[in-house]
Amino acid sequence: MSKFYNKMRRICEILLLVLLISCKQEEKKINTNKRLPFTGVVSETLFVDSMSVRAISLDNNKVWFATDKGKYGFCRFDKSKNYTNQILFDSIKPHFRGIAQNKASLFLVSTEKPAVIYKVDKNNHSVTKIFEDKNPNAFYNGIQFWNEFEGIAMGDPQNGCLTVVITRDKGQTWEKVDCSNLPKMETGEASFAASNSSLIVKGNLTWILTGGTKARVFYSADKGRNWSAYDTPITQGKPMAGIFSADFYNDSIGIIAGGDYENQHDNSKNKALTINSGQSWSLLADGQGFGYSSCIQFVPECGGILIVSVGPQGIYFSDDIGSFWKKISNDTDLHTLRFIDKKTAIAAGKNKIVKLKFTTD
Repeated sequence: MSKFYNKMRRICEILLLVLLISCKQEEKKINTNKRLPFTGVVSETLFVDSMSVRAISLDNNKVWFATDKGKYGFCRFDKSKNYTNQILFDSIKPHFRGIAQNKASLFLVSTEKPAVIYKVDKNNHSVTKIFEDKNPNAFYNGIQFWNEFEGIAMGDPQNGCLTVVITRDKGQTWEKVDCSNLPKMETGEASFAASNSSLIVKGNLTWILTGGTKARVFYSADKGRNWSAYDTPITQGKPMAGIFSADFYNDSIGIIAGGDYENQHDNSKNKALTINSGQSWSLLADGQGFGYSSCIQFVPECGGILIVSVGPQGIYFSDDIGSFWKKISNDTDLHTLRFIDKKTAIAAGKNKIVKLKFTTD
């Protein structure tokens, strides 16, 4: 009986989602002047270097960044100051794909060989190696902090489960979660390190995205102590297909995006929405809008209606919960994006970090 009840509840939730999207479409047809959708974007360059930036974190009036050549640093939004440094592991330049912070420190995670977490003091910029995964299959995809004391980093499977490491002491020590406490992974299922947004935290909640043979969402409601896995309709079944990015507007409303990295123009089954914290998902704009997406983000203070995507197809915008998408920039070099406010964002990618000002004229 409980299985039947749960199935009917999910069907009702999906029907409610479809109804919500339909209502928003009708609202748009009836009166397009009720909202001021983005019509374009003005890009202002903050920093230029020979680098690939997929990891950024906003901190008051500046953005911290980490790159593929072991470089990290910050630049201020008003361009009054920037700072760069480089970390070497022996003679190796770590490939940073994840960045997180608390009040005093910055945390950088490198993908592989070495798979290492570094702590950087924000004031004196001293660097400390605080975790190293020596497993030959180690490959890390992202890092986030729930609060000042507790954080999480995650990587590809080891021993049949996701690699999840957690700190409860401000990042001083990190402990790997045992596979017995994590859902089993399918053979060929893994995560992607596209923009440090395949690992999402909000309050005590956590979501981890996968792709490959299966495109699923791993969910924890208690800061990584217990986990559930939920299927999605996102394209899957190939090594480089699946979910690459997600964002949650609140505890319930979230969006996932991705596609097939080896067929980046394919825009089928690459966007989906949830209204129940990721337990069930409904496809959006199937066969419409952008193809492969590197990063997707809700616009703040928008009620979960406005969304922006960046990636090799350019910058796209939706003002109806992702049902329809409009291309507003041909910039195909951006990998990641974070909003400062409801009209301004910081984005980064190939050789640059930029401030984006979205226009409504």
